[in-house]
Amino acid sequence: MNKRIFISTGEVSGDLHGSLLSKALFDEAKKHSMNLEIYGLGGEKMKNAGVRVFQDTTSISAIGIWEALPLIIPMMKIQKKFYQSIKKYRPSCLILIDYMGPNIKIGMKLKKSRSNIPIYYYIAPQEWAWRVGNNSTTNLINFSDKIFAIFKQEASFYKRRGGNVFWVGHPMIDLTKKLPSKKDSRTILKLRASQNILLLMPASRPQELRYILPTYLKTAKKLQLKYPSLVIYIPSCRRVFDKRFREGLEKYKINGKVISQKDDSKLMPYIYSLTKLALCKSGTVNMELALYGIPQIVGYRVSRVTAFIAKKILNFKVKYISPVNLLLKKSVVPEFVQKNFNEKKIFYKACRLLDLRSEKVRIKKGYTLLKKELGEEGVVKRAAKEIINSMI
Repeated sequence: MNKRIFISTGEVSGDLHGSLLSKALFDEAKKHSMNLEIYGLGGEKMKNAGVRVFQDTTSISAIGIWEALPLIIPMMKIQKKFYQSIKKYRPSCLILIDYMGPNIKIGMKLKKSRSNIPIYYYIAPQEWAWRVGNNSTTNLINFSDKIFAIFKQEASFYKRRGGNVFWVGHPMIDLTKKLPSKKDSRTILKLRASQNILLLMPASRPQELRYILPTYLKTAKKLQLKYPSLVIYIPSCRRVFDKRFREGLEKYKINGKVISQKDDSKLMPYIYSLTKLALCKSGTVNMELALYGIPQIVGYRVSRVTAFIAKKILNFKVKYISPVNLLLKKSVVPEFVQKNFNEKKIFYKACRLLDLRSEKVRIKKGYTLLKKELGEEGVVKRAAKEIINSMI
C-alpha cells in the first residue's frame, strides 16, 4: 500500500514538531505495511527524519508587519510552488503545522479548489489566547477536516465554534526526559564545582538578533560581573546565527560559549542540568524550560512601526506572551515586552530569581500546575495513529 503525505511548516519550532510527527507517521505506517512518502516545507530536522523537503522555510519567518515585508515575495513564490505540487501529486492528506499566515492561505486555497484532499491542522494558532480587531477568528475551522489540539483551551475554543477537534496534548511532554546529574554535567561541560549556567535563548528568527539579542547580552554581562561563577551558554538553533552569537560574546567580553546546532541535541540535557536561570524569547522554548523546572525570564520586542500598527490599527490584544502564562492565565514567569524590555529591569528581576528562594518556589509551583494541563506522554504517537488510520 503506497501513500503520500504533504506537510507545511516553517520556523525552527515548526521544523522540530514536523520532524517528530514525521518519525511517528513512518513508525505507524510500518505497522500497517504501508509504504509512506512524506514531502513538505520545513528544515533540516525534517530532512533528517526522512521528509523530502521542497524548500527550507526555517529562515523565512518573522513576527510583525514591518519585519515580514522583505519575506512576502519569497514566501508567495514558495507557496505557489507548494500548492502546485499538492495539485500535481494529490497526497492522501495535507498536514499544516503552526506557521499561521502561510498555512492558513494554503488551507483556504486548497479548500476552495474542492480537491477533497483532507487537511489536518497540528499546533493551531493560539486564537483562544489572543485577539485581533473585532474578535473574529481565522478561517481555520472552515478548511480543516480535523484540528489536532495541543492545549485543552485550544480544543474547547474550536469545538465551541463547530470544529472537528482531537486533543492530543503538548508534544514537549514526549521530549522531557530525566536530566543527568550535576556532577556528570560538570564533567561533560568541563565546568568547576562552583560554576553554573546562565542560559540565553534569544533568537530563532533573524529579526530577533537585532531586537532581542543585544539586550540579553548586556544583561548577561551585568549578571556575570555580579555573579562571577555564572557561565553564559547560547544554544544556536540555526547555523547562520553562530557567528553573530560569538561576536556578541566577544563584544561584551562575556565568559561564555555558543553551542552549535550539531552539538545541541547531545549537550542540552547537561546544560539544562546546570542552568540557574534562562533569559529567553517567547515561544516553544518556554514550555521546554518549564517542564525541566528551570526558572526563566521571557522577553520580546518588535519594531516601533509593528507595535504601533498592532496596537492602534489592528487592535491586537494579548495579556501574556509566554505560553506558560497564557495557559495558566496568570503571571508565573516574568515577562518584559517592548518598552519594558531593557537590561535594567531584566537585571533586577534576574537578581531576585537568583537570590531569593521564594521567587524560585513560586515559579516551580506554577510549573507543577502547568504539567497537569499538558496531557500524557505519547502525544505525537496519538496524532500519527489518528492520521494513518484515516488513510487506511
